[in-house]
Amino acid sequence: MKVLVIGSGGREHALAWKLAQSKRVSQLFVAPGNGGTPNRVNIEGTDFAALREFVAANGIDLTVVGPEVPLAAGVVDDFAAHGLKIWGPSQAAARLEGSKAFAKEFMRRRGIPTGGFATFTDFDAARDYLLAQTEPVVIKASGLAAGKGVILPDTAAQAEAALRSIMLNREFGAAGDEVLIEERLTGPEVSVFAFCDGRTAQLMPTAQDHKRAFDRDEGPNTGGMGAYAPAPICPPDLLAEIDETVIQPTLAGLAAEGSPYVGVLYAGMMLTPAGPRVLEFNCRFGDPETQVLLPLLNSDLLDIIERSVEGRLAGLEIEWADAAAATVVLASGGYPGSYAKGKTITGLNEAAALDGVTVFHAGTTLADDGRLLTAGGRVLNVTGIGPSLQMALSRAYTAIERIHFEQMHFRTDIGWRALD
Repeated sequence: MKVLVIGSGGREHALAWKLAQSKRVSQLFVAPGNGGTPNRVNIEGTDFAALREFVAANGIDLTVVGPEVPLAAGVVDDFAAHGLKIWGPSQAAARLEGSKAFAKEFMRRRGIPTGGFATFTDFDAARDYLLAQTEPVVIKASGLAAGKGVILPDTAAQAEAALRSIMLNREFGAAGDEVLIEERLTGPEVSVFAFCDGRTAQLMPTAQDHKRAFDRDEGPNTGGMGAYAPAPICPPDLLAEIDETVIQPTLAGLAAEGSPYVGVLYAGMMLTPAGPRVLEFNCRFGDPETQVLLPLLNSDLLDIIERSVEGRLAGLEIEWADAAAATVVLASGGYPGSYAKGKTITGLNEAAALDGVTVFHAGTTLADDGRLLTAGGRVLNVTGIGPSLQMALSRAYTAIERIHFEQMHFRTDIGWRALD
């Protein structure tokens, strides 16, 4: 089979890396890809017509969508309307991520456990509601904001400033047209993923992400500075509870409302003293969680995707390694704020040659002279796998010692919650 992966980040490199291991994949392309992905195609994920032309001209049998933006824009519907095989949720189903307001209202309708909330499109009404709150809140831009549209203010003044920056100063653009003010939940977080075919969900190992830029969860929120799996904070009985109260009702609810969910469903969960609560849904694999989940997958990813598209996940035995994986993001200095690009990266071959290490590219590009350069905020994902989380982390950090680029920044404490 010929396969096209849409996207350009570490998640898409991991997807391409795993799909390439299938004996049934004869050729694999990535659009637009990055400096580490094979067969790059210079087409953006939202240029549906150009993507379809490439698929037709190259006899692509299956398209796999990595990021959320093309999904929210309706790439699956567009391809399906032209009779092309593609993996991911429809635009209607992807509203779970594309509109946090939709997701919260959906959970309210379906009795799915989540925190209290109110939604606003008017700044004055939102500020009046905010000033009436006596408990800490979370302020969220409802639309897609690349993982950065969530603000946790510590004071009323910070909360009002956050509201102003989103709704009036348009810090997140159109994503802030609608704003949620939510109850601030407390407890550890865990990422729960499931392969879905519209009716059946097959759970993956749980993972924990590290959103803050600096050690011990200090600094601004990012798209993710590292992750590990499985997460010991979520044992099998708790995962079964989340499946029963969140994953299955979500799948059934979307099907009942005419938007059956196909692809990867990602529930970001807060394990509160009152039980697990949904923080948010994502309509695709997480980044960087994909970079620890796929190295643990023993089954053929292509087989899983085909059965997902065809509604045949029921009864499938998916095999996972009895091991742990950890990934550390190497970021450009200044991320998630402003940062420089075009820095030369060295040492990748030495790092990747170590046992149990895989390096996934995220924000990289190749110069005309063959040098690998930084091209984004999150540059590389260095993943270690081993019989224990300690071994996986040791391998990842040992590999990082071989890699260099100017102003390279990374957290030194990935996995600390599981090791404390």
